[in-house]
Amino acid sequence: MHEQYQPREIEAAAQAHWDAHKSFEVSEQPGKDTFYCLSMFPYPSGKLHMGHVRNYTIGDVIARYQRMLGKNVLQPMGWDAFGMPAENAAMKNNVAPAKWTYENIDYMKTQLKSLGLAIDWSREVTTCKPDYYRWEQWLFTRLFEKGVIYRKNGTVNWDPADQTVLANEQVIDGRGWRSGALVEKREIPMYYFKITAYADELLSSLDDLPGWPEQVKTMQRNWIGKSRGMEVSFPYDQASIGQAGALKVFTTRPDTLLGATYVAVAAEHPLATLAVQQLPADKAAELQAFIDECKRGGVAEADIATQEKKGLPTPLFVVHPLTGDKLPVWVANYVLMNYGEGAVMAVPAHDERDFAFAHKYDLPVKPVIRTAAGDETPAPWQDAYGEHGQLINSGAFDGLDFQGAFDAIEVALQKKGLGQARTQFRLRDWGISRQRYWGCPIPIIHCPSCGDVPVPEDQLPVVLPEDVVPDGAGSPLAKMPEFYNCTCPKCGTAAKRETDTMDTFVESSWYFARYASPNYEQGMVDPVAANHWLPVDQYIGGIEHAILHLLYARFFHKLMRDEGLVSSDEPFKNLLTQGMVVAETYYRTASNGGKDWFNPADVEVERDAKAKVIGARLMTDGQPVEIGGTEKMSKSKNNGVDPQAMIDAYGADTCRLFMMFASPPDMSLEWSDSGVEGASRFLRRVWRLAQAHVAAGAVAELDRSALNDEQKAVHRSIHLAIRQASQDVGQHHKFNTAIAAVMTLMNVLEKAPQASAEDRALLQEGLEAVALLLAPITPHISHVLWNELGHADAIIDAAWPTVDEAALVQDSLQLVVQVNGKLRGHIEVPADASREAVEATARANENVLRFTDGLTIRKVIVVPGKLVNIVAN
Repeated sequence: MHEQYQPREIEAAAQAHWDAHKSFEVSEQPGKDTFYCLSMFPYPSGKLHMGHVRNYTIGDVIARYQRMLGKNVLQPMGWDAFGMPAENAAMKNNVAPAKWTYENIDYMKTQLKSLGLAIDWSREVTTCKPDYYRWEQWLFTRLFEKGVIYRKNGTVNWDPADQTVLANEQVIDGRGWRSGALVEKREIPMYYFKITAYADELLSSLDDLPGWPEQVKTMQRNWIGKSRGMEVSFPYDQASIGQAGALKVFTTRPDTLLGATYVAVAAEHPLATLAVQQLPADKAAELQAFIDECKRGGVAEADIATQEKKGLPTPLFVVHPLTGDKLPVWVANYVLMNYGEGAVMAVPAHDERDFAFAHKYDLPVKPVIRTAAGDETPAPWQDAYGEHGQLINSGAFDGLDFQGAFDAIEVALQKKGLGQARTQFRLRDWGISRQRYWGCPIPIIHCPSCGDVPVPEDQLPVVLPEDVVPDGAGSPLAKMPEFYNCTCPKCGTAAKRETDTMDTFVESSWYFARYASPNYEQGMVDPVAANHWLPVDQYIGGIEHAILHLLYARFFHKLMRDEGLVSSDEPFKNLLTQGMVVAETYYRTASNGGKDWFNPADVEVERDAKAKVIGARLMTDGQPVEIGGTEKMSKSKNNGVDPQAMIDAYGADTCRLFMMFASPPDMSLEWSDSGVEGASRFLRRVWRLAQAHVAAGAVAELDRSALNDEQKAVHRSIHLAIRQASQDVGQHHKFNTAIAAVMTLMNVLEKAPQASAEDRALLQEGLEAVALLLAPITPHISHVLWNELGHADAIIDAAWPTVDEAALVQDSLQLVVQVNGKLRGHIEVPADASREAVEATARANENVLRFTDGLTIRKVIVVPGKLVNIVAN
């Protein structure tokens, strides 16, 4: 055993052993407990960042621990490889996205392997490869034929210069992020998953996920947004509209119906178009210009909520369904056509958005609910105005509470055929069409005679050509006749292939199932293998994926269940959302008002006597820099730390140990160079003690019956550490406190005598416990230590240590003695001493006698096993 800890050599040796023995390749073993541990797979962006390192280390600790419990553990890895970043990089570097992606995968895979992760690489999947997306297309065609996927026009952000759809975040001040062109809202044909058909189940089955954080379940419940409300029809005023019909709205507050003073419609609503046609030329031009402006706005609810409320009146009116009053129709930018019916009944007195709009345009405000703010609703808006309460100014409905009004107003509307109660969801069907190149081709053929025809199974996959360099002006596929020209599978006539690709969330919605049988060629998954491994026992990933990815994965799992591919209802039993990795930021303000950010490695920090940072300067010029505070590691703030540099300098085990020790996994972790140094020092201490022990020669077997009191204390410390670490790792995922227990044990072992055979046998047991308890966290050093301590088998095949309960039994206890709450000494009493005996021993203690001399003892408080406090005055 080398005298010095040499992480580079140790880690290379351990990884070579694992590779040679295919240690982490697993197969289905009926009858053996399984454990499927999965961390969210990475996008191959180029190289790992510290968030990746933390995420995958957390998963690896859990996987290795479960293996030590004797379970058959699956921990796979793959690549979420389609998406816009590859297209952007391709345009920037004039290379095909495929080339850029595959080169990044090769590099990042090498980095992941250097961390020593217990991954079954034989199950690796890459979502941009045809052998993966073939089955996605297969499922698509089946669901399309069943109507679970359908095609209809959808409203999108359209960049007229680049001829492409933009995501909401790619629209900046109404212009395309790349072209700068004014963005339009456009209706284009798109494919949708009917996720709303599963809304009730997606909501109710959240109750079957006790292993998920409540915060995530609440976010999903809010996103699904089940609400009971009323569908209300406002008949057209035929004198102004010129035709029969009714404007439909959905409201969750039918109790406020008598307070409606106008209605507002979206720019794309048919009534808006009709209004333009009826107005005189100058007014029509003004309204059309406003409609065009609305169409250039965002299509996200969040954008609508924060933007300035604008509108224009029309000459049109609708009739209030209960009072018969005429209500003016306005076109407003805060109403979205693709939400509900594209129209709202406006109740300014009790809705903040309507309130702002009505005050801006001097529209009537009629309070109809008695709230905590009283009967009136003067400006400014108060949250109380939106409360439920007793109805006022509502005729026959006055005095009713919310539920009473709901029921009575429904009866009144039903009698007129103008309304009924309805349950509605905030959730909308999932539009998956993207006018992008680097994505999974949608397997549909458009035939002039047969319409939209799914590609037959024997013609799948529809392969995406990989030698294309996009130019940003629309999808390259739409300009490639060799891709889109084809024949109809039904009638054989000339037809065109769909050139849209799928939203990349689709690939990440089922990858967890493909890992169970990645090389299976008879279907999307091998049902036997899928049901052997699924659902995933432990899923690990960032809180930022709490809604969309996790919701879509749950939805996809139910789709696969209904296709007979899997038998479980949910994909992930337990979910751990890890915190961010954060670090200090430093900057100088540039002449243009912007900020130049400096990497912490290039900054020297000045501290006061209490180690508080009081200043910082750039090493290169010695001039001061501003301290920007602690932020998530990012390129934009230049506060990232290169994981590879850390691994090269300290070894993977040190990085893993620091990551797991610095913070519980669900909390943010603040990067600290001194913390990394501390982790490295600790591993060197472990190595040094083990090396000295091994060098001293063979060890006799421990005879527990021959231990003296001092040796029993050491033995107890070993098993206290095992008990603590078992609870922290196995039950609570508090790896930081498990490591702290091992550090405490190391303090005991370093001070323990090594003179006798029993002393050395105890140290052997202690070092074996250290190696085993650290094995999931620092697997390389543990691998070597285990062998050097005399074991022929690898530590990954060793069992997690068990607690010797007998070792924890103490013959005597040392208790703290206080007088009036202040420490005055210690006493030793038999472990089974009665309360009276403990009190008597404490009263007789010489320090107690000294500090109570002349005082009267009023009370003696005994905390069993811990302390005695004597109250005297």
